This record gives sequence, structure tokens and C-alpha cells, in this order.
Amino acid sequence: MITGKGLLQSDELYQYVLETSVYPREPELLKELRDVTASHPRAIMGTAPDAGQLMAMLLKLVNAKKTIEVGVFTGYSLLRTALTIPDDGKIIAIDLNRDTYEIGLPIIQKAGVEHKIDFIQSEALPALDKLSEDHENEGSFDFAYIDADKVNYLNYHERLMKLLKVGGIVAYDNTLWGGSVVMPEESVPEWMRPGKQWTLGVNKALAADPRIEISLTPLGDGFTICRRIY
Repeated sequence: MITGKGLLQSDELYQYVLETSVYPREPELLKELRDVTASHPRAIMGTAPDAGQLMAMLLKLVNAKKTIEVGVFTGYSLLRTALTIPDDGKIIAIDLNRDTYEIGLPIIQKAGVEHKIDFIQSEALPALDKLSEDHENEGSFDFAYIDADKVNYLNYHERLMKLLKVGGIVAYDNTLWGGSVVMPEESVPEWMRPGKQWTLGVNKALAADPRIEISLTPLGDGFTICRRIY
């Protein structure tokens, strides 16, 4: 199993992709945040820079202005979104851990985009339910990014199908779970086995959901893009 964020044939091939088309176009403050995150013991939780680059393109393609992010960590994907949406755009960012968010917060502030972020320290399900209680939020969000506890991905999906507008996009991270989805069970490290089972269930359910168009892209640790069609 490849130990880095990429799932290509080799680490060298993944590095080629990063150095050729990702890093040369990565904004300097995003690089600074990525470097700060690299020293964190759970740095692997950060959004892969190639996935972040694709996110920015998706945000622009749907002219996103109102977005949701579940699972913030140090804020790499959050900063990428904040740099991409308009100055009067808004991101609802939900995470249980404010300490990790505050690692990246000085860089977000330096970028001048903190005013776009509404950080909610909470479990995601009650926070999403509270958003849904305001009927003005139904069908009003352009984009959502989910990089949180895998066991709840389908619960998040059901709520996002109400919050996203038709034509809106939700992207799910880690949908190949280190390549474990195709490994024999005995080859999967024990700590990854629950995540493998959850991921298999999520991928099957998303592929069968008639409300969305879907593309499971093999970048980062697996990046599934869903477009709501009704």
C-alpha cells in the first residue's frame, strides 16, 4: 500500500503530478498552511493538495457562494474554499476540535478571508439538523465538502440532499481508504478495517442514489464528487 496521500502506481508518479501541475499553482498561503500542518502528528488528515486544486475548479464551475465544510482539521481545504468563493461568500465550517482549526487560523487571517467563515464547534449531525430547521437554508447551498467521521457519511449525505440546491455539488474525501477497499481483509491493518467497511457501504450507496450524478476520482485518498440532479 502506498503510504502517501496519493493512490497512483508509485509515490514518484504522484510526486510528478504534484510538482508539475499542483504546486506551481498553489497559492503561497496555502503552501504555508500545508507546511505548518506537516509537523502535526495527524498531518495525514489534511486534504491532499491535488484534491484541493480540483475543489477550487468545482467551486468556480458552480459559481459557489454558499458552502458547507464538515471536518476542518487545520483548515487547508477551508482556506482553499475561502480564497475561491466571492468576497461576500460564506462557509459554514463544522468541527468538534477548535484547537486544530486555530493552527491554521493565523494564516487564514493573513489571507484576509476569515470574514467568510462561520466556524461551528460541534458534532456535525446536530449542526446540520439545525441548519435544516431554517427553511431558508433548504436547497440554498452551492457546494459541500465532507472529510470527517466515515461512519456518518451517509447521514451527512441525507441532510445535504436537502441543503444543497439542485445542480449543487458535494465532495467526499477518503473514499478509497488507502486502497483498502480492494484488499483482502487479512492484508488490511486492523485500525483501517472499520473504515474499510464503512467506505464500502458509502460507495455502494452513493453509486445507487438516483438523486445524484457521481464520479469517484482516484486522487488524494479517493475523492467522490456528487452533483444533485433533483
